[in-house]
Amino acid sequence: MVKNYVIDTNVMIHDPYFMYQFEENEIIIPLVTLEELDGLKKAEGVVGYHARKVLNELASIREEGDLLRGIPLPSGGSIRVETNYVDVMNLPTDMDPKKNDNRILSVVKGIAEREKEKPTILVTKDMCMTVKADALGIKVEDYETDKISTDDLYQGYQEMYLPSKLIDEMYQGGISVEDLPEERGDLYPNQFIHFKSHDQMGHESIGKVQNGKVVPLEYTGEYTWGLKPLNMEQTMAMELLHDPKVSFLSIIGGAGSGKTILSIAYALQSVLENNRFRKIIIVRPVVPAGHDIGYLPGEEKEKLKPWMQAFYDAIDNLFDAKQKEEKQERWKKDFHGGKPTFNVDHFIQTYMEAGIIEMKTFNYMRGRTLSNALVIVDEAQETTPHLAKLMLTRAGEGTKFLFLGDPSDNQIDNVLVDSKSNGLVYTVDRMKKFEITGHITLNQVERSPLAKIAEMGM
Repeated sequence: MVKNYVIDTNVMIHDPYFMYQFEENEIIIPLVTLEELDGLKKAEGVVGYHARKVLNELASIREEGDLLRGIPLPSGGSIRVETNYVDVMNLPTDMDPKKNDNRILSVVKGIAEREKEKPTILVTKDMCMTVKADALGIKVEDYETDKISTDDLYQGYQEMYLPSKLIDEMYQGGISVEDLPEERGDLYPNQFIHFKSHDQMGHESIGKVQNGKVVPLEYTGEYTWGLKPLNMEQTMAMELLHDPKVSFLSIIGGAGSGKTILSIAYALQSVLENNRFRKIIIVRPVVPAGHDIGYLPGEEKEKLKPWMQAFYDAIDNLFDAKQKEEKQERWKKDFHGGKPTFNVDHFIQTYMEAGIIEMKTFNYMRGRTLSNALVIVDEAQETTPHLAKLMLTRAGEGTKFLFLGDPSDNQIDNVLVDSKSNGLVYTVDRMKKFEITGHITLNQVERSPLAKIAEMGM
């Protein structure tokens, strides 16, 4: 049965191409939502960019007909702008007639009463709007198109029991995926398997899926900028970081799991020592509780520093390990002899001025092609799926992307996304099947016993 879907503004901002996701159904845009888009189009950051995208897409569709009468869409449905029911006479008197949300609810209720032969459904990502719609007897749904079930989210590894003899074969040319137990389920490129023997206690090993086989790890046992993995999951992450065949890597983990410090250690070594990449680009979606970054004083780098403090801390901590490993020889030279007093601000400033380190927000990435660079996207759970895809299209030749974050709801400040619809879980799910991609979830907290209690036990 064909349905009417009335679209709230926040859905349009979440996915600027929402209109192509409703199959043969009718999409209805209340006129007040266009007013809201018009007010948002000059906003800084993700909201303004997505608002402009929606308006541009609607302008393209408008060329095919009259939006007031309805225009057919490739999916078989149609889209129209609704100009009726803009007053709130059909709503309870306690509802403020000046609020746009209430005007949208009025439109939904009016269409439902006029077109009783088919269901009319409000689509919104606003919880307050959802509660009010329920109270008014209006059918309401979340925008489910790009939602990923976090319960089934790809972890990047699994545990498997095998005979010891078969485990040993991994080191003699690899184990064919076809020889593994049927309950293995789907296996993806660069997925890890933690093998345990069921006939010899303590016999276990870790392998990686490549070209239809499970093969031994290649990049274990080495320090990376003075840092060595502290657990099995970190070992897997470091394997994917060092693997030159992996062009996209996502790392999910809570506070203290090591996702940032592992990535920065690899970045410093691969750029400053091994010349694997030309530069490090650190990108962060700025989602402030109050004013946007444009309201802060200073140039871009001064504005960004509060949001980039995790990277400053990681670099500062890494230098302790690096100095112990190398006995400070390199840094004596860089800092004019004697025992160096490392200053992270001076270090980052020096390499930023040389163009070797860049720190950016998404606002400054559009239109760029990033070649021969290591791009670290931190707090990627704050991005929308559309923005995550847009970011990856910036990849030029020889570039590696790292998406880091924690997709749990208590780590998301962006009202446009939640734990199931953000850009991080979207890319984890969509990118897992390719030979040049990898993913790992870090579940163990290694920062300190106190951090572990706070993360896991509170």
